[in-house]
Amino acid sequence: MALSYLDTSALAKWYLPEANSDLFANWMQLQTETCISSLVVTEFRCLLARRLRMQLLSALQVQEIYAKFRQDILDGHLLRYPVTDKHIVNAELMIESLPLVPLRTLDALHLTIAHDIAVFAVATADKVMAEAAKMLEFDVVRFD
Repeated sequence: MALSYLDTSALAKWYLPEANSDLFANWMQLQTETCISSLVVTEFRCLLARRLRMQLLSALQVQEIYAKFRQDILDGHLLRYPVTDKHIVNAELMIESLPLVPLRTLDALHLTIAHDIAVFAVATADKVMAEAAKMLEFDVVRFD
């Protein structure tokens, strides 16, 4: 099985009950190698904090979910790759190369990291990210 990159919008479905969480769970169980970046770690922490502020999760739930996520990284279920200055420069170039796609900064970073580590597929629940990934010739697995 080929290496797949998970963006935060897809990964959240593994830890939180969201639309298409069941589809994502089924897909994840078939994967042998999935990876994330340090950016996903920060974005996921932010997502949990936002849900806490919105009172959709309790402080205990946030703590438990984040601990499970960190353990999945430590156990090697999620391969974590760093964000480098090279990725930031390449994200700028990517945005420039896709002028008709309303690609956001962080999504461009995700895609440059995915490209750098030579993943086969990108899993996302984000329509714009999926469009850009397809244009970059990734196999796109959508959960939106």
